Amino acid sequence: MRLFVIVSLFLMYNLCEASASVKSELSIITSNGSKHNFLVEVARTEEEKKIGLMFRKTLAKNAGMLFLYKREALRLMWMKNTFIPLDILFIDKEGVIKRVVKRTVPHSLATISSRQSVLAVLELRGGVTSSLDIKKGDRIYHPAFE
Repeated sequence: MRLFVIVSLFLMYNLCEASASVKSELSIITSNGSKHNFLVEVARTEEEKKIGLMFRKTLAKNAGMLFLYKREALRLMWMKNTFIPLDILFIDKEGVIKRVVKRTVPHSLATISSRQSVLAVLELRGGVTSSLDIKKGDRIYHPAFE
């Protein structure tokens, strides 16, 4: 049984490294006019969304993961098997940030809700939204929102 768990964790870690390999540029324009550029991995498939940033030990300040969905709906996230704190941004179909959850707790099974229908979720390294003054109402620029 113990060997099965170890092998399973190894496979999940390798899957997470291989998944969401498509990278894309994304910009956030804040209410004060500042522009912040990120290179994000794009999670489009169910498997990529399921794994997300699990098992990652680091995340660059200008990196993240963008979860894209086909239609707007209430979105629920969690931090299972996620080792680093994240800032989670919920984004509508126009590219407007509708909610920001700062410095989520690693490994937490608590549900993190968008609280309203959104088209996408952006995960950034914990603390980035505070240091760059990114907040609700700011705009995301990415081909998914054109």
